[in-house]
Amino acid sequence: MTTDDTAPWWQGAVVYQIYPRSFADHDGDGVGDLQGVIDRLDHIAGLGVDAIWLSPFYRSPMRDFGYDVSDHTDVDPLFGDLDTFDRLLTAAHERGLRLLVDYIPNHTSSEHPWFTAARSGREHPYRDRYVWRPPAPDGGPPNNWLSVFGGGPAWTYDEPSGEYYLHSFLPTMPDLNWREPAVREAMFDVARFWLDRGVDGFRVDCAHFPMKDPQLRDNPPAADGALAMHRPYGDYDTQRHVHDKGHPDNHGLYRELRRLLESYEPGGSRIAVGEVHVFDWAEWATYYGEQLDELHMPFNFGLLQTAWRSDDVRDLIARIDSVLPPGAWPSWVVGNHDEPRVASRIGAAQARVAMLLLLTLRGTPTLYAGDELALPDADVPPHLVQDPWGRTGQAHGLGRDPQRSPMLWSAAPGAGFTRDGVTPWLPFADDPAVRGVEAQDGRPGSMLTLTRALLRLRAERPELRRGAQTLLTELPDGVVGYLRHTEGSALLVLLNLTSTTRQITRAGLSLEGPPGPFELLAATSDRAAPGPVGLPLLLGADEAVVLRVS
Repeated sequence: MTTDDTAPWWQGAVVYQIYPRSFADHDGDGVGDLQGVIDRLDHIAGLGVDAIWLSPFYRSPMRDFGYDVSDHTDVDPLFGDLDTFDRLLTAAHERGLRLLVDYIPNHTSSEHPWFTAARSGREHPYRDRYVWRPPAPDGGPPNNWLSVFGGGPAWTYDEPSGEYYLHSFLPTMPDLNWREPAVREAMFDVARFWLDRGVDGFRVDCAHFPMKDPQLRDNPPAADGALAMHRPYGDYDTQRHVHDKGHPDNHGLYRELRRLLESYEPGGSRIAVGEVHVFDWAEWATYYGEQLDELHMPFNFGLLQTAWRSDDVRDLIARIDSVLPPGAWPSWVVGNHDEPRVASRIGAAQARVAMLLLLTLRGTPTLYAGDELALPDADVPPHLVQDPWGRTGQAHGLGRDPQRSPMLWSAAPGAGFTRDGVTPWLPFADDPAVRGVEAQDGRPGSMLTLTRALLRLRAERPELRRGAQTLLTELPDGVVGYLRHTEGSALLVLLNLTSTTRQITRAGLSLEGPPGPFELLAATSDRAAPGPVGLPLLLGADEAVVLRVS
């Protein structure tokens, strides 16, 4: 655990993301639950992380597995109840773990009482809590906006009232109208409800979506067919999404949320981390706020979308450093519940390199549960697909089920995730006797052993928690390197992103003072640490190291 001086806790922290459906099934129905998380808290604390981000557990029809909320202030019976949540929060805090929960401002479920009332008639007071418009002159949708899920119109016609309602995602997930004061009041009351229970902050879902163009203007076409994002989203990518999300008025919303958080504990103890899928990095950085008064950190998804090549990774790191507002603190991820597993994207050997990168870069890393085991994506046959995106976008490979497969705990029947004889909600990704926590626990060279060692090193070394960072630019092709340093002390991080050996000489390191030997503190290989390392250094295939320079 990190305990550095006066800096906010989250600047030295490591966050561990749990997708509740897939973490641990206590009641034996094949779906993970909150009591299952409680049962496995010692594993989380034993890793050496500082906080948990818990994906949605709210009441929901589960059309999008909890992101379609029908009651923001209750726990879905699938996961437990409010008493179970309170026990989880208490148990986490007793172990020194902070707890962040999802805050979902853009939409509700169509089964939410607000939308049921809004749908009952145009004159109902709740009507303006959602975005309704009459048909276009030809009887079609009010504009050309598209749904992320499936790429069809972002509008559904409500025949009884003769109007369309807006939904950026599924038709069963109508968008809230944040220009209606009652929505702002009600949704900030939701935030107060969880803050009053003692949560340490929020991960804000789709943080750049809530505020839209008030004139509802058509989106222009994507230039020359260029993708709006860095992965195929089907027809959705035929437009430049300049009017249906990312409106400047989002910034006022997050300034207001920041003031609410500060009213509980001034100084940044309660935090907001935003899901901002924006890859124009200058625009992305605006979500910190000009005065650092908006989101504490927008998630940085760059490593999920950047080619795993040294030049591309180095350029991304430099770009992020260049756009950060003065005093802003970066964030890093290599996996989450929406993206293919890192071990499947770049291979198991390079997943070890990616873990060392994640835990040594300047910033707050978020570690997706299962990545400490190098879990691959599961093979989910078509008849077992659960994800609505997977069902509508199979032609584009958009399903998110493979990365949401259940956690592997042991070689026992049910992989320790569920009970013997129970079919889990998704197939397991690998053999738990080889890949599970029990199999990797204490095994030299395992991914779990490496992850624990890196987290322990991070906790011990102030250079890695909050030190400055200097990117090295003269290293051999295929190698990324940087210095993490505090006054009078420096660590050298070198990562070989290739499957062939690279030689590191003093010329590429830009170091002052004697040429070593350095002290090896950590390695993804079987090098013995701690131990001396001199120059030139042969950096093995798929190898990354942390060296103490001074």
